[in-house]
Amino acid sequence: MRLLADVIQYHWGQYFPLISYELPDGLRHVEGKLRGKKVAIKNQCYQTLQFRKLHLEFAKVGQELDILHCVMFPHPSYSLPMFGCNIAASTKKVSATIADLFPANRELTLSSEDYQALSKSPVLEFSESRRLPEWGDIFSDYFLFIRPTDPEEET
Repeated sequence: MRLLADVIQYHWGQYFPLISYELPDGLRHVEGKLRGKKVAIKNQCYQTLQFRKLHLEFAKVGQELDILHCVMFPHPSYSLPMFGCNIAASTKKVSATIADLFPANRELTLSSEDYQALSKSPVLEFSESRRLPEWGDIFSDYFLFIRPTDPEEET
């Protein structure tokens, strides 16, 4: 999972000149306990001309669980959707993946260009789609919440 975080950061740097986004004291690295297990969270944030904030968070719960959280918040002056994803994995397998492209404009709609591009994308089928949580009405029509069942679905 740490490798995936590094890959995301690398690609951000390839496409955008990254400017460090200052986090409040104590939020770059957070440690604590959850159900008796050590929790370590590392946050990295950047900004670019197109994105007011690029947020990458890597959390480790004990030795059993890694969580990667990634959100890209566009500047309002750009017609870009907000992208967010979370991946939770044990040392053996990915247990949950959430991804969404969310409209970030005042109308809360994706642009016609975004809809066209998404409609041309292949429809991916997964063995185990998961149900939206009760508060799931915040997600777009392109929300994905799955439990990958094999290495092919994990990639």
